[in-house]
Amino acid sequence: MADAKVIPFDDDRSRGSRGAGSRRRGSAAESAPVSGEGPVGEVQPLPVRGAAAEDPAPEPDESPAAPPAAEGGGADGGLERRVAAGLSFLRRRLTGDYEVDDFGYDAELTDQVLMSLLRPVYEKYFRVEVKGVENIPAEGGALIVANHSGTLPLDGLMMQVAVHDHHPADRHLRLLAADLVFVLPVVNELARKLGHTLACAEDAERLLAQGELVGVMPEGFKGIGKPFGERYKLQRFGRGGFVSTALRQGVPIVPCSIVGAEEIYPMIGNSKTLARLLGFPYFPLTPTFPWLGPLGAVPLPTKWTIQFGEPIPTDGYAPEAAEDPVLMFNLTDQVREQIQHTLYKLLVQRRSVFF
Repeated sequence: MADAKVIPFDDDRSRGSRGAGSRRRGSAAESAPVSGEGPVGEVQPLPVRGAAAEDPAPEPDESPAAPPAAEGGGADGGLERRVAAGLSFLRRRLTGDYEVDDFGYDAELTDQVLMSLLRPVYEKYFRVEVKGVENIPAEGGALIVANHSGTLPLDGLMMQVAVHDHHPADRHLRLLAADLVFVLPVVNELARKLGHTLACAEDAERLLAQGELVGVMPEGFKGIGKPFGERYKLQRFGRGGFVSTALRQGVPIVPCSIVGAEEIYPMIGNSKTLARLLGFPYFPLTPTFPWLGPLGAVPLPTKWTIQFGEPIPTDGYAPEAAEDPVLMFNLTDQVREQIQHTLYKLLVQRRSVFF
């Protein structure tokens, strides 16, 4: 594999046009929705006429009343609807009758399949607790900036599930990733389907201009590959490219602090020789990997907390502010300090790494 190269976030090199609008895959025919049961009319009392109203009530029928007809709302009806929806989903996937956007994001596959696979890890394994999700705007573009750690980038995926499942406006987070993600087989395709794209200013600005939530982890490989002894100590946030992008689009910056990811793979060493041979930025050595083989790749079941801080507005600055290095440095430092302060606060409140 060729040596991985990280494209700087503030690199404005053109990456070629992708075309406008979303792309239709396969047939243009729309799939028919699964029909549900129609509304049941209200039962009206029978009219009473003449002397019949004064007659004594008839003797009740001793025969048992017939049970009401099933209206499709029971267990059988629910199962039938789920099976029908599943078959309809499979038909659309097999015939190519689904849409992806210019970046390859597949909303249907993400909502119905990929999130369903990540959710048990999020809820049962890492037992993620989410705080401050209301600080994420309900509409319009916003840039979520988070710390990065854990040897493998599971923290980005868990942050994506947190926004998807807990935001009251059902928003979806589009993550910016290093180019290494997009050269790995299988991982490349899944990342595109989940809505991830390359960490460059051009892609970030396009998504923000479309009103999307964009997530970035400015520490990059320096954060995710740092040794265990430096856990929860933020690395340098680059040259402030994410701040420049937010200023150009006038979108708020939402700091995000993640506690728990640092301990899933305690990195006690780095084999630079193997990393160079494999084309990786680092090759982690942990207490279990590579000594236990594939079993050593199982992360430790730590308890996570993800907290979204108060947004930092950028729409009050002049257009030329995006080129002011002093302003970019100050805003970058403000975001970094807010994330670091929240990390320390969450660590003090944490009872245990695993509980």
